Formats: sequence, structure tokens, C-alpha cells
Amino acid sequence: MTVRAVLGIRRWRRNPVCRATDRHEAWVALVALSLMLLAAPALGWKAGALTDEALQRTVRAQHDQRRLTTAVVVRPATGTSRFAQDPETAVTEGSMRTSVVADWLAPDGTARTGTVSTASTHTAPGARIRIWTNDRGHPSMRPMDTSTAHTHAALAGIGAALLAGGLTEAARRLVVWRMTQRRYARLDRAWAEVGPDWGRTGTGS
Repeated sequence: MTVRAVLGIRRWRRNPVCRATDRHEAWVALVALSLMLLAAPALGWKAGALTDEALQRTVRAQHDQRRLTTAVVVRPATGTSRFAQDPETAVTEGSMRTSVVADWLAPDGTARTGTVSTASTHTAPGARIRIWTNDRGHPSMRPMDTSTAHTHAALAGIGAALLAGGLTEAARRLVVWRMTQRRYARLDRAWAEVGPDWGRTGTGS
């Protein structure tokens, strides 16, 4: 609808039966199309860039604050650890994760014991597993990696562009609807003026 209205601008300019509202609707469509082709992608790119910048700061902060540490399994644990890795990591590493009680050393050398989650299949007592801890030695989530941050930023940019395009089209439809309503109102007023004399002799009808 938008493209047809835009293509009709040149044709309607010299059309003797073209109404002013037709030209106005075409120009509204042209502006909307320009916004969807130019402004929406630009907004999406900007949103993606800002999101990526923020996520990259988060990635750097998480990698500075978290460490991959070797822990020794003490015994199996009941329940599920609240420090399990994120679902995406669990899928990429494959299989289910197991909760165990393990010992490890904090960055300052302090011995720690707690329930952690691991994807390792070797969870017998004495087995060594790799876990993520924060700068105080407490179990922590795996830090976000750069590629995941880029993916999230790209999705945010695409979403922003689609949202901007959708809002632009909704605004165009609203404007055209209002113009149509006004046109119908003018037609009703004009008919109300000439209607009572319609078909009468000598009225020029």
C-alpha cells in the first residue's frame, strides 16, 4: 500500500480527477517509506552499537572479577546448585549438569567448601573439576563471552529497527485514517447542503 501510494505521486500530479487528499496520502506514504528505509536502520544500528558497548563493558568486568578454579569433589550433593551455568552454556557443553560438594581455594588462598554445578562426567569423590568463582572465592556464574555479547547486541539492533519500522507504519495508517475520516465528514456536509434540493426542477441538478 505504501509503495503504491508513493509510485502514484507523479501520476496524480497531472491527473484532473486527483483529489488533494490523494496527494497528501501519497506524501505521507513517501515520508513513512523514507523513515523505514533510512531512519529505522540507522536507529537499529545505533541501538545495537550502544548495546554492544555496554555488554562489552560487562564482559570485561565479569572476566576481571571471575576466575576459573580447580575444585576437588567431596561428595554428591542433593538438589540443584544456584550457581549452575547459564542454559546456553549447558547446551553447548552438552548433557545435564550435576551438583556436588567440592573444596577449592579462594584467590587469597583461603580454603572454601560449597555446592557447585558441573558438566563433568567424573564426579566421584576426589575428582577434579573446573568451576568459576568471584574475586572473593565464592562460586559464580560463567562470565559472558565476547561473541555472545555481539549476538545479543545484534539482536537488540534488529529489534529496534523492526520496532521503529512498525511504529512508523502504524503512524502512517493513523494519519491516513484521520485524513479519510475528515474527507468523509466534508462529503457528508456537502451532501447535507445539496441533498434536500436533489432532483428538484430549476435547482440545476
